[in-house]
Amino acid sequence: MAMSEPRQERQPEAGRQILTGTARLFLAEALVMPTGLVLLAVLTRQLGATQYGIFALAVTVVGWVEWGINALFSRATFKCIGETTDWQPLAAKIVQLNFVISLAAAGLLAILAKPIATLLGEPALAMLLVLFALDIPLFGLAQAHRHILVGLGNYRARAILSAIRWIARLGLITAFVAGGLSVTGAILGNIAASLVELGLARHYVRPRWWSRPGVSARRLWEYAGTLVVSALCLRLLDKLDLFMLKALGETAAAAGVYNAAQSLSVVPGLFALSFSPLLLSSLTRLLRDGDEPHAKAMARDSLRLVILLLPFGGLVAATAPEIARLIMGAPFAGAAPVMERLIFAALALVMISVGTSILIAAGKPRWPVLVTLPMVALAAGGLWWTIPRFGAVGAATVTMTVALLGAVAIVALVYRCWKIAPALASVFRSVLLAGLAYGGASVEQLPGCWVVLKLGAGALLVAGGFVLLGEFSARERRLALSYLPWKRAE
Repeated sequence: MAMSEPRQERQPEAGRQILTGTARLFLAEALVMPTGLVLLAVLTRQLGATQYGIFALAVTVVGWVEWGINALFSRATFKCIGETTDWQPLAAKIVQLNFVISLAAAGLLAILAKPIATLLGEPALAMLLVLFALDIPLFGLAQAHRHILVGLGNYRARAILSAIRWIARLGLITAFVAGGLSVTGAILGNIAASLVELGLARHYVRPRWWSRPGVSARRLWEYAGTLVVSALCLRLLDKLDLFMLKALGETAAAAGVYNAAQSLSVVPGLFALSFSPLLLSSLTRLLRDGDEPHAKAMARDSLRLVILLLPFGGLVAATAPEIARLIMGAPFAGAAPVMERLIFAALALVMISVGTSILIAAGKPRWPVLVTLPMVALAAGGLWWTIPRFGAVGAATVTMTVALLGAVAIVALVYRCWKIAPALASVFRSVLLAGLAYGGASVEQLPGCWVVLKLGAGALLVAGGFVLLGEFSARERRLALSYLPWKRAE
């Protein structure tokens, strides 16, 4: 990313560290794509649209609970563990709090399982939610260990945990479903994967299961209480469209098709999951050391990086029909127009995640709520009006529109706070290449696995387009080349 050479000399490793750490975590989290696509193909074909839709609803409800608890503790743990040397007592307290809250949430979900199933018009969902509730405390404990590892700076172990989880999840769910257990087997596979991840996490870091008396979590709660609202809002937005689609009368099959489209739009979210925590950590350290100019430069480049992802979103949107047909087959062809919209919604949510990290580092943790809370209200109103009239495509359109508005708003808040924003030239180049990528990839649809080559060629052309248009500075080109294997060996 472009910045002055003196500033670069003062922090020679900052940019490389965040890129290396992001790449490592992204590659680990990106295993959700090959494993998830294989799993998606297995489940959609083994379960059918209706049963897969019921499973998707169960995953959505439990996911809200699990990731809500995760949102409560994640950023606060990164901060508090990272700023103390005597981390063991606090780590034990974090594990204890995660377990107690997760266990209580599991019990509450079991009690509310039947009312939730009745609300969604799927009585069979009740027992599945009771079973799936067993995953909540296991997932919570595994996530607590993940957060501690990030706070300690052990990104390598954190990446290994993600990789093992996705691989184990694929193998276990496939085995249970193939054994004739249907949706119940898919849920048991998820629970078993959480157990595997927790066991491996204890290999890397072993905080006590229960904290000693007198250990204070006041600072943890100060951060958690401030940050949790925006995190929960973003998590709610992630599946609000699917939930309301079913609640407003669509069939389980329609919900299954919609969830399949969401699953195919997950890559931008993986990038945000990998990049945002490291960005927050890096900016916090730079500000702690009094290097605000470099922190602002890094923040500006991070916003620009998200803008540069736009053409790749256009490429994926244009090939959505081919991707849906290849992975899920004809019964899920309706996922294509939904996916076209959700990929841009996902990119907008990446911008919101990055902007939120910048504002937190800048000492404005409450500002993101000014964006995310209205987004939930706007999305709920839009979905309530749109779904009965336009169905799944209308729901995806509302989600995309609200996410784009939120992205614009978060960039405006970052500008108000630090007077930084992506360069208009970068925005222009990205929009231009996004249009060219979408138009070029839409000319002809290719059968079968040819779409993979089409996507690869399109991505190379987009990257080449940025180079030809002068988007990257000489220093950025040198930095990119330094990651090539033969360059690193020199």
